[in-house]
Amino acid sequence: MAIKLQQAISNSIEADGRSYLYFGGTSYLGLATNAEFIDLYKAGMQRYGVNNGTSRSNNIQLALYEEAEAVAADRFGAEAALIVSSGYLAAQLCVRALADHHFIYAPGAHPALWLNDPVPSGQGFTLWLQNLRGQNAKGMVLSNTLNNLQPERYDFSALPGDGSQLLLADDSHGIGLLDNGLGAYSRLKNSTRRETLVVASMAKALGIDAGVVLGTTGRIASLKKHVMFNGASPPAAAALFAFMKSADLYKNQWQKLQENHRYLASALEGRSDWKFISELPVFCSTDPGLQQKLAPHEILISSFPYPDSDGPALNRVVLNSGHTKDQLDELIETINQL
Repeated sequence: MAIKLQQAISNSIEADGRSYLYFGGTSYLGLATNAEFIDLYKAGMQRYGVNNGTSRSNNIQLALYEEAEAVAADRFGAEAALIVSSGYLAAQLCVRALADHHFIYAPGAHPALWLNDPVPSGQGFTLWLQNLRGQNAKGMVLSNTLNNLQPERYDFSALPGDGSQLLLADDSHGIGLLDNGLGAYSRLKNSTRRETLVVASMAKALGIDAGVVLGTTGRIASLKKHVMFNGASPPAAAALFAFMKSADLYKNQWQKLQENHRYLASALEGRSDWKFISELPVFCSTDPGLQQKLAPHEILISSFPYPDSDGPALNRVVLNSGHTKDQLDELIETINQL
């Protein structure tokens, strides 16, 4: 049963009258409660207010939005970028603007990438890609860049294509986090033979409620003409102000996270009941009862059934930059005692 909190979700939370260490969520760089980031957000609110309800087609525009898009494109290695209010909207904008293409879905593609009907989970990514290479693969491939639930990074280098086809990849759990914090765009652009579009939520590692699309100058210009872009309210300008001003903070938080990752990975190395990969701070346990064993020790982790809602729970320890060595030691000691 889900725990309902009456406070911000941090690494130490109060629930049911008890204090718990928390190893879950998607605030990978710990920015949701980071004092320096909050101060930058406040500075943005003082300058721009708490929200901006006008559409991007309005005749009076805040210059900040195009400035933030230029920063995002430069930071993540793309020719151009557009920013909207959520990762879901970013993905749906691309899917609907490109609906005249033949869609080829990779297994487990996020619902934000669906045009209409649900996409079955099906086979694993590697087997799917092997089968795709033997078929007529003309069309637009839609896929996540990784599986963050069962940690796996997807290799698109063998994806068939000739430069005239598209790859639309959702990097919500990779941008600001993997590939030295730069996300997947440059890697995919350089390793595939398809034009690459990357969409992502900025609400996870990057810490703001917004969505981004990365692509070529021409493709982004075309998407900006679509009614879903021009008709929707943009994200809060204050959030983008914090994003633009946080380049050094992102780097520092990323480095702290890598140190935490290495520390826990070293403690779990060689154990067959844990699965994890480099850079991604998600440690998956094969024990479906792990959360029930940790809870009496006042430790909460990410635990829910997936993909079958009636199946066993998928238990994952998720680290962020704000976890301290003492907190990690308590987690490791408790795991070793179970």
